Amino acid sequence: MTSFVQNTYPTEHPGVVRATQAAETLKSAAAGFDGNRGAASLLLAAVVSALLVVANQFIDTWSEGHLLAAWMGLWLVAFAALALLAAPARRAAVTLRSGYKAWVESRRLAAEDERTWAAAMQDARLMADLMRIMDASASNNIRRYY
Repeated sequence: MTSFVQNTYPTEHPGVVRATQAAETLKSAAAGFDGNRGAASLLLAAVVSALLVVANQFIDTWSEGHLLAAWMGLWLVAFAALALLAAPARRAAVTLRSGYKAWVESRRLAAEDERTWAAAMQDARLMADLMRIMDASASNNIRRYY
């Protein structure tokens, strides 16, 4: 006796579907993230914590009987540092971030130039094109001086 069994199996694995949805959720969450603000907040927190450690060291020397005054002084330093250092920390974070991006871009261009030069060492036509471009660039630079 012959019997035919037709089972239908899912075409997608449920774990893969969940992982794909999780990746899309993370991608959409990362799109709304402002890196400059986060870096500035992190830098500000580091500076304020360093100031609090220094203030705590100074306050420890005279806080034998004046514990409330010591805590008030410590919190005064904390809030003053937060108020006074927020803008410089943000500027520093933006400057560091843009400098890093420029450095990465320059490294990428240098690696691209190295690959092009290595390819030109193997291909005479590419080397001729590069030489023609460099000669035209040099003649343009010379014309600017006259």
